[in-house]
Amino acid sequence: MIKYNLNCKNCDNSFDSWFSSSEEFERLKKKKHINCYSCSSFNVEKNIMSPNIFNFKNDALKKNKSIKNENIKNQIKKYQKFIKNNFEYVGKNFPYKARLIQYEDKFFFKPIYGVASAEEIKELKEEGIETKIIPWINEGDN
Repeated sequence: MIKYNLNCKNCDNSFDSWFSSSEEFERLKKKKHINCYSCSSFNVEKNIMSPNIFNFKNDALKKNKSIKNENIKNQIKKYQKFIKNNFEYVGKNFPYKARLIQYEDKFFFKPIYGVASAEEIKELKEEGIETKIIPWINEGDN
């Protein structure tokens, strides 16, 4: 895994993202799967970064990193449980359902969650429909 600090050339937003390799970053960028979460622009570039070098000879450091990762994973799972219990899963119908709630009857619908492409999220944002992208851990993922 490799972490890149990315910069949006459209709104100058800076953010971090993880990739399985530098080749994977390039592949996803070429297919326009990397976009700015703030303005949805695909004009995103890598910033110059210095590498993080850790000395893992110290067992306490290993344990601390493992605990932090586990805490983050547990927090994400806690949010997922809340979402699953309180929101309606609409799958790939997310853009359609979000528009239905926004334009038809926003007071009688249960909050929703689902799947949408970066382009669909951009279109929803342009229409004034607020969405949030959250990390999701599927069972069996590390």
